[in-house]
Amino acid sequence: MGGQSSKGSNSNSNNDVPIPIKMGAHSLYAADLRSYEAACDEDPNLQSFDATIQERTNRVISSLAQGIEVRSISLDSLGEVTGSLLDMNQEVVKMILECKQDIWNKKDRDLFSLVEDFFENSLQTLEFCNALEKCLKRAREKLVVVKSVMTCFEEEVQNGVEGSTYVKTLKGLKDFKETGDPFSEEFYSLFQSVYAQQASMLKKLLIRKQKLDKKLKSLKTLKRVSSAIFVAAFVAVLIFSVVAAAIAAPPVIMALAGALAVPIGSVGKWCNSLFKKYETAIKGQGEVISSMQIGTYISLVDMNNIRVRIEQLEIKIESMLQIADFALGNEDAVKLAIDEIKKKIEIFAEIIETLSVQADQCSRQTRKARTVVVQKIIKYSS
Repeated sequence: MGGQSSKGSNSNSNNDVPIPIKMGAHSLYAADLRSYEAACDEDPNLQSFDATIQERTNRVISSLAQGIEVRSISLDSLGEVTGSLLDMNQEVVKMILECKQDIWNKKDRDLFSLVEDFFENSLQTLEFCNALEKCLKRAREKLVVVKSVMTCFEEEVQNGVEGSTYVKTLKGLKDFKETGDPFSEEFYSLFQSVYAQQASMLKKLLIRKQKLDKKLKSLKTLKRVSSAIFVAAFVAVLIFSVVAAAIAAPPVIMALAGALAVPIGSVGKWCNSLFKKYETAIKGQGEVISSMQIGTYISLVDMNNIRVRIEQLEIKIESMLQIADFALGNEDAVKLAIDEIKKKIEIFAEIIETLSVQADQCSRQTRKARTVVVQKIIKYSS
């Protein structure tokens, strides 16, 4: 888009009104205009906006041209100028509001709702880790009982005891059986609840992250606003220049040129600042979301690994309980039963220690994730 005012046809002097602001290819705004034209080529919405601006600008200038031919400006012409500028400003406002609704609407409320859920879920995870440690304490007590059975059996063998006379061994097996399952129904219920919450949280975070990624890829929306503001200001200068030329008042022309050149010159910087703030805000949100994603994912992995180990431990416990039942029901098979339990007791102990390490790791990583998210929030807020 460009414009050029010319001397009146009846001009006979070198003191004719000069062009207040050069709008051609080599003007102060040439780079901005080329950028605007490139944006129009890429953006259908901006093309529509540009068509509207051009139509109104041409209409105004045509109206003013008629006034220039008779060296006067009618009230109708001035009304056309005023109305056109208001219309163009309305077009800019409309575009800004549409983008504002997309960019800023409910942004922080949704984000901090997710943050609150994350911290609540992490507290539940820490509660689960504490519950697991209590279960492992009961499992160790069970391990102590079964080891004492082994000791009793060895002592009775040394004393030449056989069959139903394995009194201490049989009592130990009975005590082992009556200690019960170290993992209660409440523990399994807590596990299912926490795991479901974390899975749901991860899904919400993935959806949110996808939306943020989409916004980062759609930053041309804000570029469209920037271009709209620039061209509206540019057209305002052009029209006011024509008006000034029409009324042949050089002092007014120079005043307008000086006053309007500053706003247009600062429009680019302001738009770039707005664009940068938007991009920084989105990236800041992305960092917070990503840190929560990582923390939630790690918790799910830890809990899944814990679940697998618990299942292995439960299988070992169930197997040893069946062997104890067999020995208690058939006292002649005590020696065979003890030999089978000996094969399983070492693995039983290893699984308990592995679970203890995993519980500690899950707790430490959950606390670390909370710290990282807090740091990201502080950085994003600042």
